[in-house]
Amino acid sequence: MGHARGVDPSDWLLTKTERANPTTRLDDEHPGDEAWSTGNLVRPLIHGSTYFRELYDAVEAAREGDLLLFTDWQGDADERLTGEPGSEVVEVFGRADERGVDVRGLVWRSHLDQTGFFASENRHLGEQLQKRGAEVLLDMRVRTGGSHHQKFVVIRHRDDATRDVAFVGGMDLAHNRRDDADHGGDPQPQPLTEEYGDHPPWHDVQVAIRGPAVHDVETVFRERWEDPAPLSRAPWRRLADKVRRLDTHPDPLPEQWPAPPGAGHHVVQLLRTYPDLRHFRDYPFARGGERSVARGYSKAVARAERVVYVEDQYFWGHDVARVFAPALRDHPELRLVVVIPLVPDIAGLNRVPQYLGRERALETLMRVAPGRVAAYGLENHAGTPVYVHAKVCVVDDVWASTGSDNFNRRSWTHDSELTAVVLDEGYARHLRLILAAEHLDRLGEVGERGCTTCTPRAPRGSTHGTREVGSVRGLRGGCVRSRCRRSRPRPGGSPGFRWRSSTTPTDAPARSEERRSTDDRLPRHHGSRARLPGERLRLHLELSPGRTP
Repeated sequence: MGHARGVDPSDWLLTKTERANPTTRLDDEHPGDEAWSTGNLVRPLIHGSTYFRELYDAVEAAREGDLLLFTDWQGDADERLTGEPGSEVVEVFGRADERGVDVRGLVWRSHLDQTGFFASENRHLGEQLQKRGAEVLLDMRVRTGGSHHQKFVVIRHRDDATRDVAFVGGMDLAHNRRDDADHGGDPQPQPLTEEYGDHPPWHDVQVAIRGPAVHDVETVFRERWEDPAPLSRAPWRRLADKVRRLDTHPDPLPEQWPAPPGAGHHVVQLLRTYPDLRHFRDYPFARGGERSVARGYSKAVARAERVVYVEDQYFWGHDVARVFAPALRDHPELRLVVVIPLVPDIAGLNRVPQYLGRERALETLMRVAPGRVAAYGLENHAGTPVYVHAKVCVVDDVWASTGSDNFNRRSWTHDSELTAVVLDEGYARHLRLILAAEHLDRLGEVGERGCTTCTPRAPRGSTHGTREVGSVRGLRGGCVRSRCRRSRPRPGGSPGFRWRSSTTPTDAPARSEERRSTDDRLPRHHGSRARLPGERLRLHLELSPGRTP
């Protein structure tokens, strides 16, 4: 079967009716009420260095007559995809266009630099690629205060559809992203806050898709490209573009080729967010907006019975809590594990809403399911927080999503988003396993267990042990003072991380002798410490040798 054993895709995935967007042509190629494709091969690309190297190789291999389509929320023309001179985004894409590849891009125009965004960088990426012959447009067809947050690349090959590939996820073609498993940060950094240092460590995930779903990702691009609305309604922006002689009128795309042939057995569904633009400005492909990201999560999480694993940049607010609370309430064995940044990427008073938003979500869920909800942050071996930018959700090791959307109301209603869902037991389990193994310093052991679909390259110069990866058996909570156990690498082992988690008040009673003795039996390098404003709690990820999470 092309999906999880004994699983009907319509039980987990949205149907066309449930997508509730009759104006899109995204599902036109799918039979009946199906809103997904079969016969795909999906591989997770963990870390920017992994994704950028694969993207570089794919673009360099494209030839005359091929098609390269990309969208970006933030772009830096000089970001090096491999670290070597000549691998800058503008050079790689520019050379492709000079070889006869049809290069098209939609880059969010961005709000003004003075508001903390990056209008100049995005404009420079568009301008420089236009000078090299590519057609890259600055797209501001968004709701007021919103953005185009989709981050994907599609490469179609005129003479060999078996090589077609789409990259979907949370990674921009920008500074900070090219980090690796060592988490020393991108050599081309962009400052965050002082806690992250000069080269902010960065954790992120993209997926490489081959098979018929590539056609679906291409359709997402084509719908936006063919939108007849002007790229910006602001007269001062239109005047500035005219002065700079920027291209503001997209040329027609060539006719869309048939979907690539099957490449594997993965079922893939694309979920999107498009806002309701109102005032007669709606997207022709999403009248009244599309909320399939929120609808897709709601349907999948409602079926959860064992474990939901989330990696997210935010995990904010009551809307997020409302998705998980019913499932946690109805299934007493269900666990929720969330990996989020220890420290927001902004400083000062602007940090308060971020702390408050995620506190509201987590506290609500912890009241619903005491002892079954844990939130963790990551640090590298130097003690520097790792900025978690990944947007991943794995439900019961059956349903797994990777995309641009965060767990917050903005991503579910206001910005444009794209996520790829894979319905497959092997894929979902391996994705969760490889992420947990990295954070717990056990990447090599996963590789030796034969996780062939998603094992990343080992860190440079490292070797690994051979113990089996344990399983998540339970989450224990208790008050702890401001100490934490440092994750130490085994001799010759890969870099480790501190798992910190957040939850109960600092005035909670001291741990009982029973709880203390349980905590002390756990491996020292799997300790964690809670840290939220006014709170401190310790949670443990209990590992049992011989079983796999």
